[in-house]
Amino acid sequence: MMNTLERIYFMTILSRLGLHLSMIMVTFVAFLTMVGANHALFKTLEFIPGINWVYLPAGVRLLATLLFGFSGAIGLLLSAWCVNFWLFFPDDFPRSFVGGIIAAVAPYIVYVMARRFFGLQGSLVNLTAGKLLICIVVYSLASPLMHHVWFHLRDPAGHDWSGFWVMATGDFLGSVAVFYTLKLALNRWMPPRAAGTLPPR
Repeated sequence: MMNTLERIYFMTILSRLGLHLSMIMVTFVAFLTMVGANHALFKTLEFIPGINWVYLPAGVRLLATLLFGFSGAIGLLLSAWCVNFWLFFPDDFPRSFVGGIIAAVAPYIVYVMARRFFGLQGSLVNLTAGKLLICIVVYSLASPLMHHVWFHLRDPAGHDWSGFWVMATGDFLGSVAVFYTLKLALNRWMPPRAAGTLPPR
């Protein structure tokens, strides 16, 4: 039989596990939803499968990791594998597998940097508009760079670096659209204090 302290410790572990699973699931669903929205809205702007001039899921990747940290990265990894294996590259296992890892690692690196240099808090209350823009720019360069280094290592002769700038542009525009649409929604529907959890325009 467990004593009182053991029960409290056990319940705390279960509570934390439930929280992490919830954050993973929220990230998973939000990313897949945004992939569908991006396909519906910006299919005509697709450069090649997986690279678009406007890529809204990039904003979810950055937002999920800034809010949820490692749990967000796990949710992104699982959702990226889903999209890659069943939608974008069903016949290309290495690209789907490694691409999913990069899609999760790149925004997590930005999260770690934001914690280290900006003292980022979980509510994002101290993430000003300027700091957010820095995070978006760094992420919009880091993710395409990591992807294209992998593409180049995999096929040096056939790799086209022109996709780097398309992916960077798409990630930047998608991230800006997601963050500032969320900000406008918070300003419209939430009390001022709640809306302040994201940086002002």
